[in-house]
Amino acid sequence: MQTYLVTGASGYIASWIVKFLLEKGEKVHGTVRSLNNVEKISHLLVLQKKYPDQLMLFEADLLKKESFKPAMKGCSVVLHTASPFIIGKTGNVHRDLIRPALEGTRNVLTLANDFKEVRRVVLTSSVAAVYSDAADLEKTSNSVFTEADWNTLSNEKHNPYQFSKTIAEREAWRIAGEQTRWKLTVINPGLVLGPSLSKRTDSTSIGIMRSLTNGKFRSGVPDLYFGIVDVRDVAKAHILAASSEHAEGRHICVSETLSLISIAKILRDHFPDLPVPKSVLPKIFLYLAAPLIGFTWKFIRLNVGFPFRFDNQKSIQLGLEYSPAGKTIIDHARQLHENNLV
Repeated sequence: MQTYLVTGASGYIASWIVKFLLEKGEKVHGTVRSLNNVEKISHLLVLQKKYPDQLMLFEADLLKKESFKPAMKGCSVVLHTASPFIIGKTGNVHRDLIRPALEGTRNVLTLANDFKEVRRVVLTSSVAAVYSDAADLEKTSNSVFTEADWNTLSNEKHNPYQFSKTIAEREAWRIAGEQTRWKLTVINPGLVLGPSLSKRTDSTSIGIMRSLTNGKFRSGVPDLYFGIVDVRDVAKAHILAASSEHAEGRHICVSETLSLISIAKILRDHFPDLPVPKSVLPKIFLYLAAPLIGFTWKFIRLNVGFPFRFDNQKSIQLGLEYSPAGKTIIDHARQLHENNLV
């Protein structure tokens, strides 16, 4: 038995990590923003009641390094999942995305240097740190994104979320390279879908699925493509990376690449009563409607109509067995329906 620290434990991915670790008999220290926000952590409280001697919850703030000290004490593995996931407009990019992603990573990883029991750190990054835009595929050597690729084109004005994930992961590798006691492994998932353990709707991934099933995109969807991965597979990838002595480097986690309209078709075939989109919006329409739908012309030019693919062999070598994307999408929609979220 080991003790694992899971930051952002109430999050979409982290909740599954906590659940799987508890089922394995491991001890977990989970950090949350507030222990008083029962609504956001209710699913963790259920797990805590089921595994009373295995799960402890702590309050911690990404911008306050010292706040993670009580939670990290006694942990041999740190799973740093806490980071904002916001695609589209935000009130303040630096405040809402850049600062918590970068400083949060810096605070948790530098604190690991102070705890001699820490032997492994697993960071939740993203394929957003691998590429900025779908058109970047043209610059790859074999027309496929791999762990060797890095996002070099995002910035605070163009794809700020992608930028935040990139600089946070680069900072993690810098910190890891300045010491030799603990080992860093990184998980780079694509668009994470699949059932949530909570009824929260503030996840961007969950927001996309709700938009596809509640009529918001009834008139059509952009010709956009996503690398899809099941949230449960991403959680398992973190645990495999934490438990394998040979795990190292980055690991792209993508099951299949699908367009939005392909995702919509899967939903329509299984849930014919839902107002799922049936058509692809013309690119010229997207240019005209860009200010209303939160897209920039640059984003449309570099992403709409560009299929792409990922090399996921490294994650498979880690021992990960992927769920079919279709099953992931159906399971997710069913969970949203059962929780009256669509």
